[in-house]
Amino acid sequence: MNLNLILKKGFSDIKFGLTTKAVESILGKPNLTFNDDDDNIIWLYNELKLRLTFYADEDFRMGYIICSHLNVKIFEDNILEKPIEEVINNMKKKGLSTWETEQFDSTFNYFNEDNWLVLQTEFGLVNKVELGVVQKNLDEFNW
Repeated sequence: MNLNLILKKGFSDIKFGLTTKAVESILGKPNLTFNDDDDNIIWLYNELKLRLTFYADEDFRMGYIICSHLNVKIFEDNILEKPIEEVINNMKKKGLSTWETEQFDSTFNYFNEDNWLVLQTEFGLVNKVELGVVQKNLDEFNW
């Protein structure tokens, strides 16, 4: 499976806005499904270390990706287990210049709002990436 994340789009054939049925036809059945506190549907794929969120208030269309697989890439570059400074510098060269940083205990999140991209680190290395559908305005996503 190609795990090259495409900003504002998704990855491979898994694009933001797909239904659960469409995603299942591509990836197969998830290893685990559950609903979060907002009644969104969460699917986990263990082998891919992948979590997909289908938004309840958007007719259960896929709108959020969390991945911690070592082969996950952005701009064809592997990013996991790389020093955050190296990853951020590479991202800045590709136009992602604005980053907000937030600390939670020993982890840090680096957030680029324009692309709804989060790089999570611990011990200075990227260990998880999150990518969400970008909002068009306060009431609408840019599917």
